[in-house]
Amino acid sequence: MLPQKKPILTGYPPDSAILLVAVITQPRDLEIARVLGWYRIPMRFAPKLLDVDYLALYQTAAFGEQERWKINYLLPVRGHELTRRIDLLRDEPDHPRAQEEYYKIQVGPLQSLPRPIQAMGWKRISFFYTTGELLRRAASISDLVVRDEERALLWRGLRERALNSGSYLSNDLPETHFKLDPALLAMLGELTGVSDDPSQYNP
Repeated sequence: MLPQKKPILTGYPPDSAILLVAVITQPRDLEIARVLGWYRIPMRFAPKLLDVDYLALYQTAAFGEQERWKINYLLPVRGHELTRRIDLLRDEPDHPRAQEEYYKIQVGPLQSLPRPIQAMGWKRISFFYTTGELLRRAASISDLVVRDEERALLWRGLRERALNSGSYLSNDLPETHFKLDPALLAMLGELTGVSDDPSQYNP
C-alpha cells in the first residue's frame, strides 16, 4: 500500500535545465514516483548519461483518454543508483526480470506542466534529451527535438556533468557529440530512429 500522496507543484524548469524525456507505462509507476520518490529504468535500455535536472514523463495509452500520449508531469532528479528489480519491487519476486539490473532514479516532488505537451503523430517513443527552454515553448513532442545548432551545447553540458560525477573518464565521452554513435545522437533529439514499443522500457 502506498503512503499518502504528496502535493503536486506546477511550473516550468529553468530554460538552461537539461531534461530526459522518459516513458512511463503504468499509473502505478506514476504513483511510486509521486509518493516514494523514485523512477526505474532497465539498465539494458537506459540512456548512457543520467546526470540530468528533470525527467519529463511521457504517458502511454494505459493512462486513459485524458492523459495518454502526452507529457503532463516533470520530476526533478536528485541522483541515481544501480540496483536489481527485485529490490525495487519486492512484491514481484517471481517476475521474469526480477534479477535484472535497473537504474533507480531518485526524484523530487511531481510537478504538473501548465500546458501538457501533445504527442500529435508520435505515440511510440523512447528516451531522448531536451532542454527547459524547448519544453517551455513546446506545443507537441516534435517541438522538443534539439536542432543541429543546439546539439553541441547540450552535449557539452551532459558531458561536463557526467565527468564531474566521476562516473566516466574523458576518454569514454568524446568532446564533440558528432563522434557519437547514431543511437546517442538520436537521444540528443532525433525522434526518428528511436520510436519503439514503450512497454519494454519500464516493465
